[in-house]
Amino acid sequence: MHWLIVSSGIVALAVAMGIGRFAFTPLMPLMLRDGTLTVAAGAEWAAANYIGYLLGALTAAWFSRNPRRGLQLALVGVALTTLAIAGTGHGSPPWMGALLRGAAGVFSAWALVCTSGWGLAELARRQAPQLGAWIYVGVGLGIALAGTLAWLGGPQPAQWLWLEMGLLAAGGALFVGWKLQQHAATAGTAAAAPPPAPSPRTATQGTLPLVLCYGTFGFGYIVPATFLPAMARQQVADPLVFGLTWPLFGLAAALSVMAAARYLSAWPRRRVWALAQGTMALGTALPLATPSLWALAASAVLVGGTFMVATMAGLQLARERLPNNPTPLLSRMTVAFAAGQILGPLLVRAIGPGLVAGWDALAWANAAATVLLIVSAAWLWRDSNPPPSTLTKHLP
Repeated sequence: MHWLIVSSGIVALAVAMGIGRFAFTPLMPLMLRDGTLTVAAGAEWAAANYIGYLLGALTAAWFSRNPRRGLQLALVGVALTTLAIAGTGHGSPPWMGALLRGAAGVFSAWALVCTSGWGLAELARRQAPQLGAWIYVGVGLGIALAGTLAWLGGPQPAQWLWLEMGLLAAGGALFVGWKLQQHAATAGTAAAAPPPAPSPRTATQGTLPLVLCYGTFGFGYIVPATFLPAMARQQVADPLVFGLTWPLFGLAAALSVMAAARYLSAWPRRRVWALAQGTMALGTALPLATPSLWALAASAVLVGGTFMVATMAGLQLARERLPNNPTPLLSRMTVAFAAGQILGPLLVRAIGPGLVAGWDALAWANAAATVLLIVSAAWLWRDSNPPPSTLTKHLP
């Protein structure tokens, strides 16, 4: 039963985040190559997805009493919007793609909040909260799968790749729906009483710093997460080379969550989060030193290897703070994250295409992200208890 919940969560996040949230990142350079998308339209698509993610975070609390239903609805929405994008082309209205990516953002936020709210609560109820970390492996696996598909399928038209990803999303939605039905049948037909809703004071007291740190995390990761393949494409035009940055990003995300689940399960969640956010700062700072391809690849590993650990630790910490009904706090943190990731591209746009003191807009955004990540990581580390020594028990 435990691994039925974990496997459902892994596939759900692989579909929702790897495809619904992040598929556009590796496909944008290919669409620019095919002439099916302009740079301006690409920015609109990305902004629409960020805004949709924010709207999804704001409305995810609708499903606080039934997150399983919200998860099913979200995955079906991701599959349908991805398949619909495959049907857009030169003859489609220019706003159609942005609308579909915005809707995908809504569905991906619902899926993340509902998967966390349902999966972490179910595992805690079965006295296996330590398995909750494994659910977040799905995000990295989904990114790696979508990135590998775009990497190996680079010679294909991008529209075909959208179709293939839509079919994968549909298959994942069917798998999760089947697993959720199995879980419902195994759990029995007796409906449990809904958990008592926390009072407004309990739900908000002492959580603002956590929400702000999570918003800082959203700002910090978004520039490399959005522009890494495009930045690598400036160094080399071969899609089999520049396209490799995104599978590396996803693979690093999956492996880092596995490592954290295996070796850091007894650490306070604040310290795991602080460690991830501090390492991410190194990843955002590295391209400032040199824009070379190796630096971009290292940045992909450092940011990709920490952003899901930070997500995992932050959302687990929210469940620890409000164990009966964490969905409202999960929603608030996701709202802050979504706002942070909107501010990143807005800062790039505000600076514009020129150089300021020798740096372009991406460099200044990375510099701001580095500073904010370091400050928030220091606060999280200072405000936590010292972790026990957990590594020695795994040595022979």
